[in-house]
Amino acid sequence: MPELKQLHADHAPAVLAFELANRTYFAASISDRGDEFFDQFPDRYNASLAEQEAGICAFYVLVAHDGSVLARFNLYDLEDGTARLGYRVAQQVADRGVATATVQELCRLAAARHGLRTLRAATSHDNVASQKVLTKAGFVPVGPAAPADLGGKSGTWYQRDLQP
Repeated sequence: MPELKQLHADHAPAVLAFELANRTYFAASISDRGDEFFDQFPDRYNASLAEQEAGICAFYVLVAHDGSVLARFNLYDLEDGTARLGYRVAQQVADRGVATATVQELCRLAAARHGLRTLRAATSHDNVASQKVLTKAGFVPVGPAAPADLGGKSGTWYQRDLQP
């Protein structure tokens, strides 16, 4: 059974392998991270850990029994009880309810562990899978998302109020 774990320095090789293995799959529905992301991965990864340590963000990985990363779930800009949610799920587990179940679990953790009251997530109009995940996980559309929010694509912001 996969386990949701807060990002740790030891996860770096598995996270990089996850990003590389799924790069083409991700690029079909969201903006590609670009070669620079991979070239500078160690520095970017350490910067993410520092942001997490500072309480600015909270990063999670869904880890399989063999230690491989199946998905990433990120809470960005934790401030005033609110954060933005972002996630990526490996092609090998897509369309199996993994994203929905894990987003629901993360909503519980966001309230209990991070004291959050509201989560927001933006998805492009053409990312139907993400729209379904958010809706099934209790998010509701709250307004348009600008291309600047979505790597050049237009879309919709979704929001979920969390239970304490």
